[in-house]
Amino acid sequence: MEKLKTGLLAALVILSLVQSYLLAYSMPGLGATISSAQDLINPGEPIGQEEKVENVIFPEDMVLHLGKGKHTVLYPATNFYNLIYGKIQSREFKGFQRNSLSIVDWNAVRNNDLGVELRFGQGVPAELLSKALKLEGAQLMQDDVISRIWIFKNSDHDEVRTYFFSNDGITIYESVRADLTAQDVQMYVGYGEFQVQYQLVGDDIYLPLGPVEGLQSTVGYALYSPDQMQHNLFFDPGVTRTISDRSGSQIYTDGKRGLQIEQNGKWMSYTDPVAGQGLKDNEIENVYAAISFINQHGGWDGLHRFIHFDTLEDSQMVRFQQYYGSYPLVSIQSFMFGQMKLRLQQGVVSEYERSLLTLQNRAESKEILWLPGGDLLKKTFNNYARRSEVTAVYPALLVAPADKNRLKLKPIWAVRLRDGSQEMLLEAMPNGMKPQAGDPGGAAIASGTSNSVTKSVNDAAKVSGTKVKS
Repeated sequence: MEKLKTGLLAALVILSLVQSYLLAYSMPGLGATISSAQDLINPGEPIGQEEKVENVIFPEDMVLHLGKGKHTVLYPATNFYNLIYGKIQSREFKGFQRNSLSIVDWNAVRNNDLGVELRFGQGVPAELLSKALKLEGAQLMQDDVISRIWIFKNSDHDEVRTYFFSNDGITIYESVRADLTAQDVQMYVGYGEFQVQYQLVGDDIYLPLGPVEGLQSTVGYALYSPDQMQHNLFFDPGVTRTISDRSGSQIYTDGKRGLQIEQNGKWMSYTDPVAGQGLKDNEIENVYAAISFINQHGGWDGLHRFIHFDTLEDSQMVRFQQYYGSYPLVSIQSFMFGQMKLRLQQGVVSEYERSLLTLQNRAESKEILWLPGGDLLKKTFNNYARRSEVTAVYPALLVAPADKNRLKLKPIWAVRLRDGSQEMLLEAMPNGMKPQAGDPGGAAIASGTSNSVTKSVNDAAKVSGTKVKS
């Protein structure tokens, strides 16, 4: 009995020591006091999709040169565009040599030789382009920005030439060992045989000789709540406070960072003051950091294209243009939508602007509308007040609020100006009917245009210059 008592007492002493240890080193709530700031974030449900850099690098359009002065233009996400770009992405480009733009008569190439131009709008840094295309030994242009790639077959023989154009307008880089054949170029050009023909009107701007099909859609959307973004962007949402300004906007702040919710909860502007370190910004690093930041804070809604800022003062700015179908989204001045903008310093985000709307994959209603071409579009363009500042003309979708939780996407011709801003040039034909040859917006007729049609063209050409949000 004494031995049993001694053993029981020893067990109780050991149990007491164990309990003391647990109380000392595993006190309830102790883990919360030593967790990192990131652990305090309560993002809840994941919002948005993640994206990779190679998926936001693609041509703004493609120009197919059919020979004999004929051309057509393909836009992103169309069947023939995807076929050509997919094939080019599978090819290898090697043996780069730097030269002057003037060594080739580009007007002769444009009008006589079969070829394809991949045009990147305001350009894309060569290092980023190498993530979308197989560029080997491209150190020559590593620090350059590429505005286009021109692949053509010499009209005199089956030699294929491939040139990468610098944004400086002076330099070209030839890939002397590109993995492309004359048959490849002929196949690319063949896709354009039955497309609407385009005419060069100067400064690398092509306008269609006939109408171009567009799709007007009414699309529903979901809405990120301010609480979702607050929990996603602040380390400790519990210490934030809310301020309302006179315009009706709400501002959330934790004393350092700020989140402003505008446009009745449909647009956000986030700021996080970053101390400058006096170092020159690396655009490539900033682009990667921007994509990673968006992946973690809101995600991506559909297709986006990276937009390079071709000015020194905007080296910290990173912008992505949103697409719906084949056309970029632009918005009227009073309604912000269609782009994400970030400002970074040495890879750290200091400003972040985006819409809080996410479009549904399927439109609730669709209607084919025709974008006018021919003389109507050409006259409108020639009469445009800021014609000398235009760097591109392209079809786009003008975004405007519809009824509850819906947006209306209307096809338009848009222009981009030297400062990167966008304006509406011309609306789609209103009645949904395709303009016939000789009609305003249709192709020209061989015998010329009647006086009545010419008057209609001149009257319609006065409609231009409407501002859109860039």
